[in-house]
Amino acid sequence: MTESQRPSGEYPMYPSYGNGEAAYPPPPSYQPVQPVDLGHGTTVWPGDGGHGGGGFHGAAPAAPHSPEPAPSRRRVRRPVALLTAVAIAAAVVGGGTATLLGRITDDTATSTGSGIIPGTTVSQSSKGTVAGVAAALSPTIVEIGATSTSGQSTGSGVVITADGEIVTNNHVIAGATSIEVTLSTGKKYTADVVGTDPDKDLALIRLQGASGLKTATLGDSSKVAVGDQVVAIGSPEGLTGTVTSGIVSALDRDVTVAKESGDGNGNQGGGRQWPFEFGGQQFNGDTGDSTTTYKAIQTDASLNPGNSGGALINMDGEIIGINSAMYSASSASGQGSSSAGSVGLGFAIPVNTLKADLAGLRSGDGS
Repeated sequence: MTESQRPSGEYPMYPSYGNGEAAYPPPPSYQPVQPVDLGHGTTVWPGDGGHGGGGFHGAAPAAPHSPEPAPSRRRVRRPVALLTAVAIAAAVVGGGTATLLGRITDDTATSTGSGIIPGTTVSQSSKGTVAGVAAALSPTIVEIGATSTSGQSTGSGVVITADGEIVTNNHVIAGATSIEVTLSTGKKYTADVVGTDPDKDLALIRLQGASGLKTATLGDSSKVAVGDQVVAIGSPEGLTGTVTSGIVSALDRDVTVAKESGDGNGNQGGGRQWPFEFGGQQFNGDTGDSTTTYKAIQTDASLNPGNSGGALINMDGEIIGINSAMYSASSASGQGSSSAGSVGLGFAIPVNTLKADLAGLRSGDGS
């Protein structure tokens, strides 16, 4: 019988199992499938019918469990693989971001020296200008008036918290019985000493009842280079908010200062001439027997009595040093200090030294 002579719905003959049913061997790579009952006594078999790629004759529907051809399987796998790759990439990026944020937080929290402690900075449009730095940072610099049994002295300080923590030199407030702080706005506060570190000539004081103050950004002095332009802000001779500028002249200068309070005889115009040693010479009087030496940033920005404890600032508006000493030719080798003034040789404690010391200062015991 030819194919065209077979009755409608009849399929080609296959080897019999002996019970009148045709045997349909499964495809090599698939599990055997079961016949599908279409009703009315008609049964069809899905899969390879053995005639030129097989399938069903006529309009018979595809079997519900018929395996999809290889191209379809490939199309399914690609999106799955892509989604898996995206998920892995997202996990890696997410983990990396979390790690980076953790490191930034840790740097800020531990303040070991290299991390920047954020605060007021210069606007993008004013970066790189002395006027921009002065406008942004002046509200974070204060004048400090210290009264002791030796008399009165004037210095400067840097606001580092909104509730009134202020960093200054130890020699500005050493031996003080009372401390008055004047903000750039003219508002005055009484301050208490929180902690001192005479070995580093640093001190931390806190204003009574202050809040909402602008704070300075403590930068990274390890990135300072000779020749960098800098700005100094302080209260020389009691002139609050005085701004001078210059460059970084040298790094790691050995400066030696007295650890204890002076006798007050060096006061001039409200500013104490704190004795220090540099290059084998003494300036501003005798440093005495109790001294400490630190590595300082040298600058030619003009510093005068009263600048001590104020800020040395880079052109991004970040504090890079605490001004601590200035050279005056007339005060060298025991000469009098009545005509002392800046000759472009000033020194500042690197801000990384301060940041590494903050925890000790806050605990009331500098390290």
